[in-house]
Amino acid sequence: MEKRLENQIKEVVKRFLEISKDREVFIISHHDTDGISSAAIMIKTLKRLDIRFDVKIVKGLEEQFIYDLPKNKIILFLDLASGCLNYIANSNLKNVFVIDHHEIPEGKKAVLENINIINSNLYDKQEISASCLTYLFCREIMPENKELAKLAVLGMIGDLLEKNISKLNSEILTDGEIIKKRGLLIYPSTRPLNKTLEFCSNPYIPGISGNIDGVLELLRETKINLVNGKYPSIIELDRIEMEKLTTAIMLRNPKAKSEEIIGDIFLIKFFNKLEDARELSTMINACSRLGESHIAISFCLENPQAKKRVEAIHAKYKQHIISGLRFASKADKIEGRGFVIINAKREIKDTIIGTIASILSNSAIYEEGTIIVAMANYEDKIKISSRTAGRNGRNTREILASVIQKIGGEVGGHEFAAGAIIKQEKEEEFINLVKKNLEIEVVKI
Repeated sequence: MEKRLENQIKEVVKRFLEISKDREVFIISHHDTDGISSAAIMIKTLKRLDIRFDVKIVKGLEEQFIYDLPKNKIILFLDLASGCLNYIANSNLKNVFVIDHHEIPEGKKAVLENINIINSNLYDKQEISASCLTYLFCREIMPENKELAKLAVLGMIGDLLEKNISKLNSEILTDGEIIKKRGLLIYPSTRPLNKTLEFCSNPYIPGISGNIDGVLELLRETKINLVNGKYPSIIELDRIEMEKLTTAIMLRNPKAKSEEIIGDIFLIKFFNKLEDARELSTMINACSRLGESHIAISFCLENPQAKKRVEAIHAKYKQHIISGLRFASKADKIEGRGFVIINAKREIKDTIIGTIASILSNSAIYEEGTIIVAMANYEDKIKISSRTAGRNGRNTREILASVIQKIGGEVGGHEFAAGAIIKQEKEEEFINLVKKNLEIEVVKI
C-alpha cells in the first residue's frame, strides 16, 4: 500500500475512535453500488463498536442539504463530498469525516485542513473505490472486519475498477477469498445462458439484448444445446463452446475488441452460494436506482428476507434498462465530432440515466474518446450523466464543471465519468453551452 495513504488511514481512524465514543454518527452515502457497499461495511463496523448511528443514502449533495446537517453529530460522508468541500467548510460542522475517491477540484484543496479526509486522489490518484477505502478504514479499526472485504469488491466492480487490479485491490480480493476465472464478460456467468444473453446490457449486443428470438438463433448457431432441460451457464461452457460463442458475439459487435469481452470473472460466496460479483453489484445498484436503498443495504448484510425482494427489484430494473437502451437507440440526438447529447427528458428515469450512459460508453456503438452526455428530468431538475467512450480522451468532469460554473448547479465525478444537476429552466442554456464547449475542445485537439 502506498505509505502516505496508509498513514492517513491510521491517523483518521485514530481521530474517529477518539471522538466517536459518546457521539452519534450520521452516515451519508452515495446511492450507487460503491456507496451502498461502503455504507454496509461501515454499519457492520459501528454495530461491532456499539456506536449509535443513522444512515441517509442520497443521489448527490446540494449546498442547502449540507448546511442543514445536525451540528451535534459526527458527519461521515462515504463515496461523495469531495466536490463540496467548500460548502462543508462554511457549514459550521465540527466533526466531519470524508471517505471518497472522486476528484477534488484544485480550488477546493485549501479547505482540507479542518476536514478528516481519506481520498485516493491525494496520493498519486490510485484507482480504488470508496468501498475499498471504507474497508481499509474499518479493517484498521478491527482486523476481524476482513470478512467485509467481499462487500468492498462489489463496490469496486460497481465502479468498473476491476480491469486493472492494483496491488492494493489485489490484497482486498485475497481478504475476501474471491475466486477468479477467465471467461466471457457477460453476466451473470452463473445463470442459464439464454436468460443471461436476453438481459445482457453490458456489453449491449445488437439483435440479442432484449430479443429472445435473437438469443435462441445465436445458441442454435453456436450449437450450444439444452442440458437436462436448461441451457448451461457461461462458467459451465467448455473451451470450444466458449470460443464459438465469443466469435458469434463479436460478429454482431464488429467494433468490439476481444480484450473488452474476455476477462476475469469474480465469484463471491454470498448467502452461502457462489455468485457472479457483477450480478450482485448490479442487484444492489438496481435497488437504489428504483428508490429501495434500505433493501440494498439489508441485502449487503445478507439478510435472508431481503434476498427475494432484491431479486424482484432487479428483474424490474433490467426491464427499465432494456427499454432505456431502446429509447436511446431511436431518439433524436445532438451529435458532433467526438460527442453526442441524448436528452431523454422523462423517457428514462433520472436514477437510471447514468447507467444508460455507462452502457453506451462501454459498447461498440461510439468510437473511443466520444463524450456521451445524457439528460433526464425529475421534479424541477435535470440529472446529467456524462461518460467518455473507452475511458480515454478528454476530461468530462472539467467540461461539465466549466458549464455549471456559468449557469449554476452541482457537479462531481471522475475524469471519464461525471454527473451534474441543474434546474429544468436551464435546459436550453446548458445544451448550447456544453455543445459549444465540446466543439471548442475538438478544435483544441
